Amino acid sequence: MRPVPWWALLSSGTAPVLLTAGWTIAGAIQGPTYDPVKKTISILAAYGAPGYWVMTSAVLGLGTCHVITALGLHPAAPLGRLALAAGGVCAILLTVFPAPPSGGSFPHGTVVAVGFALLAVWPVLAVGHGNWASISAWSAHGGWAHLSGWGRQSGLGDHNGSPPWALRTRVAVVASALMWLSGLWFVITLQTDGPDGIAERVLTTAQTVWPLFVVSSCLYHPHHERQPAKTGRW
Repeated sequence: MRPVPWWALLSSGTAPVLLTAGWTIAGAIQGPTYDPVKKTISILAAYGAPGYWVMTSAVLGLGTCHVITALGLHPAAPLGRLALAAGGVCAILLTVFPAPPSGGSFPHGTVVAVGFALLAVWPVLAVGHGNWASISAWSAHGGWAHLSGWGRQSGLGDHNGSPPWALRTRVAVVASALMWLSGLWFVITLQTDGPDGIAERVLTTAQTVWPLFVVSSCLYHPHHERQPAKTGRW
């Protein structure tokens, strides 16, 4: 039996395709007035934007894919799956609270912030209840300074057999940390008139591709089914 159903692989693989195609096509429709380096993705989905329906449809599909992936990602801890699904719901809500053509929007900004936070924390929440002890032990034994040897030498995060690599504690912590750093960069660019578009694309790409990495690691992870005990009867 596969650890995750085929449709979870389909949904996780479709999500980054939808997002990339959405901002590419919507940006092309918007024309030279849109600068993907300086302007955010939300502008493409603003009311009145030429590519409004393209980008809005892509975001709606992206959120739906996250929810579907969370439903099928059985090897992940329930709290992580819930966070992934909630992040998908936030993406869907962006179609209800789009960015205005100019200026800011508190509802839109709030949904974006909550969605980014959920998708940045779900990798760690997905590692499983038993691995939370590994995080505490890791902090107590040097943290990032021992990252290269941690887990491999101590066996942390290796409960009842090695989990899929994307659901191992140190991998999840690194993935989550990189997402938070990308989010911090995005916030800084917003405040300093930096490359908002590039920073947001780096963050959203990382968060959109990670579910596919997790599903793939579960599918290609060697899992052994328990053999029935020999009792003399079949």
